[in-house]
Amino acid sequence: QVQLVESGGGLVQAGGSLRLSCAASGRNLRRYRMGWFRQAPGKEREFVAAIGWSDSGTYYADSVKGRFTISRDNAKNTMYLQMLNLKPEDTAVYYCAADSRIVPATMRRLVEYEYWGQGTQVTVSS
Repeated sequence: QVQLVESGGGLVQAGGSLRLSCAASGRNLRRYRMGWFRQAPGKEREFVAAIGWSDSGTYYADSVKGRFTISRDNAKNTMYLQMLNLKPEDTAVYYCAADSRIVPATMRRLVEYEYWGQGTQVTVSS
């Protein structure tokens, strides 16, 4: 089994930055696609960013493109999300996800990820 643990969330003012981490254990995730999703109060969980295995590609939601950067360190079995110029609308619980299935995927759908972390809260004040 794969366990994912997010960290790095917190309270920040608009325009500030945070770096989220997702540490994996149980298996080496080198060949897993991985992603970040978020869920704001009263809203559905939505796609934020994803990265293919072996850094084969990165994908971003339009709302974060140019401000967020996803990366991974396979040696540390860890994925990151660098968030710059944060806005109040970025406030949400951020979840990391991983999947090992070798099937065509958009990288953006919740059902394409089999493992999920418990989430870390990001709050951006105006």
